[in-house]
Amino acid sequence: MTSLPPAAGSPEFAGSVAPANSSLSAAAWVPELRASMGEVIVGQADLVEGLLLALLTGGHVLLEGVPGIAKSLAVSCLAEALDGEFSRLQFTPDLLPSDLIGSEIYNSKESVFEARKGPVFANFVLADEINRAPAKVQSALLEAMQEGQVSIGGQSLELPQPFLVLATQNPIEQEGTYPLPEAQLDRFAMKLIVDYPNPDEELEILDRMGRTSALTKVRQVVSLNSVLQARAEVDQVTLDPRLKRYIVSLVEASRRPGASGLPELEGAILIGASPRATITLSLVSRALAWLNGRDYVTPADIKAVAHRVLRHRVVPNYEAEAEGIDADALVSRLLEGVPVP
Repeated sequence: MTSLPPAAGSPEFAGSVAPANSSLSAAAWVPELRASMGEVIVGQADLVEGLLLALLTGGHVLLEGVPGIAKSLAVSCLAEALDGEFSRLQFTPDLLPSDLIGSEIYNSKESVFEARKGPVFANFVLADEINRAPAKVQSALLEAMQEGQVSIGGQSLELPQPFLVLATQNPIEQEGTYPLPEAQLDRFAMKLIVDYPNPDEELEILDRMGRTSALTKVRQVVSLNSVLQARAEVDQVTLDPRLKRYIVSLVEASRRPGASGLPELEGAILIGASPRATITLSLVSRALAWLNGRDYVTPADIKAVAHRVLRHRVVPNYEAEAEGIDADALVSRLLEGVPVP
């Protein structure tokens, strides 16, 4: 990486996208990956970009949306395009931790107990309807997400790399669910809201999928080693000290809005973002700059990822919810109120 970020106040620093930098050699596979997934997934550009950002940063993702809008399909397509090991687990109220991480079995021939690995030992783990799992299962998943390992019978077993948990939840059905605690929500790097396709996209879905021989497989276009190489390049993307302070200011404003010049939010936020949000904003904005062919971050990159990173970490209080103010509205107000360098 050789180029320097533009000076503060210049139009380019304010958010325009610079031409692709030839030093970002590992980015060559990105268009191919998008095209491969696009052979099956219609539209959902924000979802695909969010999955790419998670892939580049090693962050886990919470996908929220009604059934039938390709949340699970997008995750499986990503795994196939990368030739990664994929496992899907349907979370239900009767699920046990051993159903997720595995258990010990007795080897009568050797007279020893051996660890039998569960479905969490994969590069991409789809936790379908995660909020239907009881607390013990969520705790087992929490260790895997945070530590990159699980414990079976006193043994700590490393998970494969890259390792991503991509969890879905239905925002409509609440019967028989166990809301995720804030501690576990904070382990998700991003929360992506997946919406219905527009009419043109839905017509294309019908043309593609409205037959018994519909294409549901994607081409493998990139290796896992290429992803790890790309992560090394993302780490080299320049984040100007002024933008580091801007990120800290955004997160601080979510905790103490009054002291940050946003007194109207003082009584609207129940819980602000944690330091993990500060780290994640830095990583994900770097990854977005890399996807856009730049080796430096602009304020527009930070603003573009802020809702995905903060919407599950900034919790409105009851009064705000009663007035129809949700987390996205609070994040938007933070972005409007915190000065950009």
